[in-house]
Amino acid sequence: MSAGINTHGIWAIYRFEMARALRTVWQSLVTPVITSSLYFIVFGGAIGANISPIDGVTYGSFIVPGLVMLSLLTQSISNASIGIYFPKFTGTMFELLSAPVTAMEMVVGFVGAAATKSIVIGLIILATSAFFVPLHIAHPFAMLAFLVLTSVGFSLFGFIIGVWAKGFEQLNFVPTLLITPLTFLGGAFYSVSKLPQPWRDVTHFNPVFYLISGFRWSFFDKGDVSIGVSLAVTALFVVACLAAVGWIFRTGWRLKN
Repeated sequence: MSAGINTHGIWAIYRFEMARALRTVWQSLVTPVITSSLYFIVFGGAIGANISPIDGVTYGSFIVPGLVMLSLLTQSISNASIGIYFPKFTGTMFELLSAPVTAMEMVVGFVGAAATKSIVIGLIILATSAFFVPLHIAHPFAMLAFLVLTSVGFSLFGFIIGVWAKGFEQLNFVPTLLITPLTFLGGAFYSVSKLPQPWRDVTHFNPVFYLISGFRWSFFDKGDVSIGVSLAVTALFVVACLAAVGWIFRTGWRLKN
């Protein structure tokens, strides 16, 4: 323990969550890689060969940021929601709440592990894409910043879903019926600038659109909105999730009952 922070408690939660991922390595790592490879074969190869370059970028390369972001969002939510839901499901949540670990330390352990797994998957998908399409990253530090911010933000969001969920079906409800459609409609596989009105303006109400645009800018130095707006929306989402998690622990909502 140092500086009043229970680092041993954080490390224990983090290590337990990472060990759980290693026990399900096929589902955690191999499945996203196989799925991404199929996307590149179908969209980048079969379909992309018949699509003109978008802003000077071949279609196969253009979909890389959107594909990484799709996996990043779903995996972050899934990892974090399952991580906090299982203590509720097994009844060990009260042991966590009574342990000498603060709410902040608990969140750092769970969210840190979920974000780490998501970042690793995102980097693996990037490496996989290099076997299928030419890969160039114009702003590598910005790319890593978006990768980390998005993973942390949606891991926090997944933590909230895990606390909210009363059953396994609710764990899959938000990623399946909300996040995946928003990602597809946020320009993951096309440029929003090509959409006709009013759909182009409607897309600007989709928060995932700004994440994809900023992430794509880090690759090609081009985005549907400015990088400043993308960063601001991403940071605002992280702050909103932190505020929601803080409220959950202050009130004990669905943690103590």
